[in-house]
Amino acid sequence: MAVTPVGNPYVESSDLVANYPGASEALAERIDIVGVNPFANAAARDAAIPSPVQGQMCSLNDDNKGYRYDGSGWILFSGAGDANFTNAATGTFSSGGISYKYITFTGSGDLIVDQAGFADILVIGGGAGGGTDRAGGGGAGGYLAVTSAYFEIGTATVIVGAGGAGAISGASKPAGINGITSRISNYYAVGGGGGGGFSSTTTQGLVGGSGGGGSGQGAGAGGAGISGQGSAGGNGALGGNNPGGGGGGANAVGVNATTNVGGAGGAGSSSSITNVAVTRAAGGGGGSNAGTAGSGGTGGGGAGTNNDTTATAGTVNSGSAGGGGGLASSGGNGGAGGSGIVIVRVVV
Repeated sequence: MAVTPVGNPYVESSDLVANYPGASEALAERIDIVGVNPFANAAARDAAIPSPVQGQMCSLNDDNKGYRYDGSGWILFSGAGDANFTNAATGTFSSGGISYKYITFTGSGDLIVDQAGFADILVIGGGAGGGTDRAGGGGAGGYLAVTSAYFEIGTATVIVGAGGAGAISGASKPAGINGITSRISNYYAVGGGGGGGFSSTTTQGLVGGSGGGGSGQGAGAGGAGISGQGSAGGNGALGGNNPGGGGGGANAVGVNATTNVGGAGGAGSSSSITNVAVTRAAGGGGGSNAGTAGSGGTGGGGAGTNNDTTATAGTVNSGSAGGGGGLASSGGNGGAGGSGIVIVRVVV
């Protein structure tokens, strides 16, 4: 039989059966379970129910969640509270009266979960490499931030995607290489799309978490980004110094090149999952021929070049992309993309 709590009106399942003979005991018990007492907040609940008993339930209006008393404390009615991991925490902090711990994966590994429940996660795929010879900048790795991601007890596989290689200058003038997808459990962040190269077959930026910029050959089009994870790359420009477009970033599209200026990489997105705001997943800048190369996007994107030197690489473990190579005589290599990252935070 249900326990009638002190405070707000509450209907027991036995009363439902007595008053409504057509109601089955199972249905009455279900109504009894979900018909929980509403309180304004935890303080109001504790004042109204100073001595709760096991199985007693209520809901709080300030967070719109249901709670059940398990004999020692109030827990989420869903049965799923905060997850816990047994790996050594990378750090801890408190914010708004809540204490957290987090773990940062800069390389692949396993998250060991000993308590099922919810966690906040940030998953960023590997950034892409830039193309070569008046090329497009690489696109940033996909950016996936999830609040209240659910984890079961057990081992959650973590893969941190590598950054894609920058294109090597040569007769083929290829596009940059896509970054590798990062993941934790069933949550994925796609690798960035490579920047287009100055070749008739590789002028367009490649599709990825964020798309690569197009090259200056024929004003190559920027590649598309994955919806919800990134942005499209910018287009290359025809004529003048034939500069490449900027690669897309998590928070902004890559900038289109103009006649003599390479497109800037798109800006990354900021996260405070570790209590420190950090911007990651930025696009690479486009390369040029003696004109002005595009700058890397805010958050670690590599700049393009306007000569035969290798473009700047994306920052390691940011998912940011490499810049596009330029041209003076033989052509410059594209910059490599930066590796991704996975961060998991739980309440303690």
